[in-house]
Order: sequence, then structure tokens, then C-alpha cells
Amino acid sequence: MKRCRWMFALTLTLLPLLATAQLASTQRIGTQVPFEFMVANKVVPAGTFIVQATNIDRMLSLSNRERKVNMFLAASPDESRTPAADYALVFHRYGNQYFLRGMKLKGSRTIYWFAQGKAEIELLARNLPATEEILLASLQ
Repeated sequence: MKRCRWMFALTLTLLPLLATAQLASTQRIGTQVPFEFMVANKVVPAGTFIVQATNIDRMLSLSNRERKVNMFLAASPDESRTPAADYALVFHRYGNQYFLRGMKLKGSRTIYWFAQGKAEIELLARNLPATEEILLASLQ
């Protein structure tokens, strides 16, 4: 019984590391975002963005050379019931404001969720309805 508990604890400890490892640091996912959006309390202009894993556990980078955007995002991996059909970025939209919330990887059940910023938390506190917008991405 002790061994079973130990194995269970070890599995729970290593699972997030394995989930982040699914997006290899050499893999780059890119998409054209046609609207301004917010990430971690920062306004990001529309443009072509690249997301890739970093050498730091649970951290992804978001970049756009043309707009001089380069930021690190803490990602919380979560499991969905079915594997994603495509690479995609997930946004929450409140009226005409967009917030980057997650990323899906083709063929993976892991979804990477990004923390909500202060502006989105305030909109949620006002009970404003959000719609989910999915932008398809591709390997770069």
C-alpha cells in the first residue's frame, strides 16, 4: 500500500512536466491574430504570433518580431476528453475585448491555460458573458 501511494505521488509530480514536454522547444506554432488582445495585463497588437516552449518548466514564449512583442507566459496544463483536431489559440471575448486564454496542440489532450489578467477578472466580476474564439494555428 505504501508503494502504491508513493507511485501515485510520483506520477502526480511528473505529469505536469510530461505535459509541457509535449511541445518541444524546437516546435513553433504560429497564427495570424486579426485583433488586438490582452495577455497577463498587457495589450498586444494584432499580427502574426509564434508560440513555443522555453527551457523553463511550464513557461511558453509569445513573440512577434514585426511588432517587437516578446513575452513569457506561465502555462497550466490541463487534460481534455478528446485530442485536439488542430493547433489553435483560444481567446475569450467580452464585447470587443479579447483575452488570450489557452493553446491546443494537434493530437494532444493537453490544453495549456494562461492566467487571467486583472481586466478579465474585473469583467468576470461584472458577470459579463464571454464567448470563446478559436484561431487555428500551424507548425512553423
